[in-house]
Amino acid sequence: MKFKLCLVLLFGAAIFSAFTLSRKQTTLYIIGDSTAANKSEKAYPETGWGMALQAFFKDDVKVDNRALNGRSTKSFRNENRWQPILDQLKAGDYVFIEFGHNDEKVDKPTVGVTLDDFKINLVNYVNETRSKKAIPVLLTPISRRSFKNGVLVDSHGGYPAVTRKVADSLKVPLIDMLLKTESLLNRLGDQGSIKLFLHVDSGHVNYPKGKKDDTHLSPDGAKEIAGLAVQGMRESKLGLAKHLK
Repeated sequence: MKFKLCLVLLFGAAIFSAFTLSRKQTTLYIIGDSTAANKSEKAYPETGWGMALQAFFKDDVKVDNRALNGRSTKSFRNENRWQPILDQLKAGDYVFIEFGHNDEKVDKPTVGVTLDDFKINLVNYVNETRSKKAIPVLLTPISRRSFKNGVLVDSHGGYPAVTRKVADSLKVPLIDMLLKTESLLNRLGDQGSIKLFLHVDSGHVNYPKGKKDDTHLSPDGAKEIAGLAVQGMRESKLGLAKHLK
């Protein structure tokens, strides 16, 4: 009888422990574009920085990377990518919002937006996240590897500045990924920074003709950029930082 009672108590404790752990787990959602997105095996070695982020956290944080190739603040919502996230957001979750690479393509009406509309879209994402008592974090887009005569050239126009202004006006934590990646690329230089991006020699199974892509990341690049995001979490004193390894 005592043995059976002991088993019942142990089983109950295990269920309670599992339930408590699941309730305490914080989810970090990433919404954004291809620079952060998960990639298929057919795209390897292209790697989004969001794919590398989970490894920096303890088990009590789950990274749910919803970023997708080619998306902007406009198309992410219009394709109903945002509403399912909003529906399952719980208090204390985080939403990392990183757009800009595709918003700037104003010649493509399905994704491109003006600076004014970009601001409105960011404000809406922030306010809707807060309506669920979750925590929005704004990120400027990462730098492209665009060197001219050895000098890194900005290619994002006014979009990063809008992100910074929205963060300031709404008191939203900001991780300035553009400044961080620019600093990294400048330190490595034109040739040294190639390793961070999708440069593949001909003959690769996924890229028979080779590939030279200075927007999307290599596995090493994804780890480096994710590390910069982690650095930003600590600098911003996000509650998430206490869950880092």
